[in-house]
Amino acid sequence: MPLNAANATATAMTSAPQDSIRNFAIIAHIDHGKSTLADRLIQMTGGLSEREMKAQVLDSMDIERERGITIKAQTVRLAYKAQDGRTYTLNLIDTPGHVDFGYEVSRSLAACEGSLLVVDASQGVEAQTLANVYQALDNNHEIVPVLNKVDLPAAEPDRVKQQIEDVIGLDASDAIEISAKTGVGVADVLEAIVHRLPAPQGDPDAPLKALLVDSWYDAYLGVVVLVRIIDGKLRKGMKIRMMRTGAVHDVEKVGIFTPKLVDWAELGPGELGFITGSIKEVADTAVGDTITEERQPTAEPLPGFRPAVPVVFCGLFPVDAGDFDDLRAAIGKLRLNDAAFTYEMETSAALGFGFRCGFLGLLHLEIVQERLTREFDLELIATAPSVVYRLKLTDGREIELHNPADMPDPVKIIDIAEPWLRATILTPDDYLGAILKLCQERRGVQVNLSYVGNRAMVDYDLPLNEVVFDFYDRLKSISKGYASFDYHLTEYKVGDLVKMQILVNSEPVDALSMLVHRSQAEKRGRVMVEKLKDLIPQHMFQIPIQAAIGGRIIARETIRALRKDVTAKCYGGDITRKRKLLEKQKEGKKKMRQFGKVDIPQEAFIAALKMGE
Repeated sequence: MPLNAANATATAMTSAPQDSIRNFAIIAHIDHGKSTLADRLIQMTGGLSEREMKAQVLDSMDIERERGITIKAQTVRLAYKAQDGRTYTLNLIDTPGHVDFGYEVSRSLAACEGSLLVVDASQGVEAQTLANVYQALDNNHEIVPVLNKVDLPAAEPDRVKQQIEDVIGLDASDAIEISAKTGVGVADVLEAIVHRLPAPQGDPDAPLKALLVDSWYDAYLGVVVLVRIIDGKLRKGMKIRMMRTGAVHDVEKVGIFTPKLVDWAELGPGELGFITGSIKEVADTAVGDTITEERQPTAEPLPGFRPAVPVVFCGLFPVDAGDFDDLRAAIGKLRLNDAAFTYEMETSAALGFGFRCGFLGLLHLEIVQERLTREFDLELIATAPSVVYRLKLTDGREIELHNPADMPDPVKIIDIAEPWLRATILTPDDYLGAILKLCQERRGVQVNLSYVGNRAMVDYDLPLNEVVFDFYDRLKSISKGYASFDYHLTEYKVGDLVKMQILVNSEPVDALSMLVHRSQAEKRGRVMVEKLKDLIPQHMFQIPIQAAIGGRIIARETIRALRKDVTAKCYGGDITRKRKLLEKQKEGKKKMRQFGKVDIPQEAFIAALKMGE
């Protein structure tokens, strides 16, 4: 029976009884229905009125709505009156499903005691389902399996239950069958949450100890901090300290998400909520930090989160050099909301001042770039994505190379090591051959191949360099969208890697230089120059486009000059007049080619880097 949120707010502004709190995350593969299930739970508990409800209510960013994916984990507090007559406080965290946002999932799980594992009853267990379940088990979660989309004609709940037991090793005999879209079975999910998931532990009389789960910048409130209380109580007016950064602030506002922001008197052990305290410095709020009271601090800080390790790097530069300060401020605010995104300043001969940024994957890079453009109204140029290489030099030093343009003289390098990853791919049997061929082309080494029903599960060791460009897109296109992919970094291996430069009109374009394996260099170079030939507009002079390794040209294309008919106005007369005009034009073109500047449009950069066949 739903309990209206307004009544809940009126009855209890103080912290909820600890044994009635349930903190849980919804975990699943992409498109298995996490956000839709969150919608139904909010609707059935009266978190929002029918008028305020909309599809994927927790996906608040425009990009999330347009792409149909969750990027940021979102929190909501619901009041639910169970069949046993008690009212429970449910803190729900909706998590992303894409591999690039796995860090958001790990942070969310650390703030909960249980998880709802949502599996599509027609698609079955996918690669990210496995990855997220293992993260939940690492956090000692109680897991409730939920089979979604049972209303579809292709749904096979019994087969998928068996698959959950075979692949994950989780008892699925009491898995709940639901349709999040129509609301069938969602009442059973609410009952399972209150009866099968544990209540949080914590001492309300101990000194304050709270986990900083997330933070973001609000134009009116300043920095808003999402906290999970472990011990003690947090209320307005308290003086708090961030244990890692040492920053001290007065709490000005304490509140909860219903999912609207609602002011609250105090938060006790096990509760999730937000605080503001006129925090102006972005650096003060480190995700995973422990918040305690200034006068009566807790003895031990919480272990926090493992820092996210960026695997893909690229340079971001403003199109207009005057926007550099705006870009610096925008990146600082975005970094606050996205702990997995790192940056440092860099300069480029061609592009001026900008930032070298680190990301968890190509989708992460794309989303950050789009958010900077939309939310902060910036026009940006992005350089070629690259991974971190480890170089052993002749003078005994070992250095990390983030940007291929900074590579030292090859004579000084003993060897170059590149990062490798272990990929898990689940695919219907029909597409297995094409996927194995793709992995072989990308220098992959097969580790394992097993079957679960009519689905193959392949483990491959692959160099990150080969995955980072368009591996995911290619995998989806050859499997018609049915294959799923998850990976984790394993080690660095020495490889025969060379720096490939792209020369446009004999000038190196540092934004397009990259490290490639020698065996792939010619193919990659040919693809790149052919693409650039189509992307760079014609000029009044001929433009050679070359791919080079050191002083050796490995591929070349030529953009023909725009031809103006200079003899159009010559009527009759001696042929030498026409010859003279053509010779003059030839000389002019030669001079132009020497001093002419080639404009490469921004779209050409982005399109050239999508290395699809």
